[in-house]
Amino acid sequence: MNLHEFIRLALAEDVGDGDHTSLSTIPADARKQARLLVKEAGILAGVEVAQAVFAEVDPALNVNVQLQDGARIKPGDVVLTVSGNARNILTAERLVLNCMQRMSGIATHTRELVHLLEGTRAKLLDTRKTTPNFRICEKMATRIGGAINHRFGLYDMILIKDNHVDYAGGIEAAITKAVTYLRETGRSLRIEVETRNRAEVEEVLRVGQVDVILLDNFSPDGIREMVRLINGRFITEASGGIDETNLRAYAETGVDYISSGALTHQIKSLDLSLKAY
Repeated sequence: MNLHEFIRLALAEDVGDGDHTSLSTIPADARKQARLLVKEAGILAGVEVAQAVFAEVDPALNVNVQLQDGARIKPGDVVLTVSGNARNILTAERLVLNCMQRMSGIATHTRELVHLLEGTRAKLLDTRKTTPNFRICEKMATRIGGAINHRFGLYDMILIKDNHVDYAGGIEAAITKAVTYLRETGRSLRIEVETRNRAEVEEVLRVGQVDVILLDNFSPDGIREMVRLINGRFITEASGGIDETNLRAYAETGVDYISSGALTHQIKSLDLSLKAY
């Protein structure tokens, strides 16, 4: 799903057969203006989305952007102004705010976690633990906050997780089947495999043929031990139970990447509003 398709579907969900409140109360030719105001400090995200929403609703709306995605914002800041047909401003208002409030909350939390990694080699990854049909915006927000987008969906890499391993009959069987599948289908996708203990890591090291070893639910000491064992032969990623309270400890193990579903599934939206003036 691209951004245009997301916006079209979101507007269809919201507007239905018409914005009857605006249609009944606002003259068809009324022209007004509004400001998007910041009411809570954080990191701004979703300006690009807002511009696309206004353009989809009415290409004639005049949007004047004053703050860009990634900017640090505080109460009283004006993100943008919009002027034009009053009905169309009102039709776009809620979708713009829903996107920007949640995206800014995600970007704010992501930036806080990225700062905790400073001075280490570890990079922060997002996950697929996103809101259905809102992934495009949530992934955009984590990137604005300073994280790296992991796979976008099931189609852009092979990630052999614990259930795949168990269903396939073990790590070696799962890796062998994945490599065969890629060869037979002519695809070129990265392969990552999740490991749950030292024995599974040792099996991956023996079998090879993967790009990344995911170390799931290890303690920081356990990650450090596995990083030494892997010794640069594969990219390493840590996940499972990692949040702001222990992120630094995991980063200091020497692991290459740390993934966190909390970037997108446990977020408080940032307070923004669109007000007429």
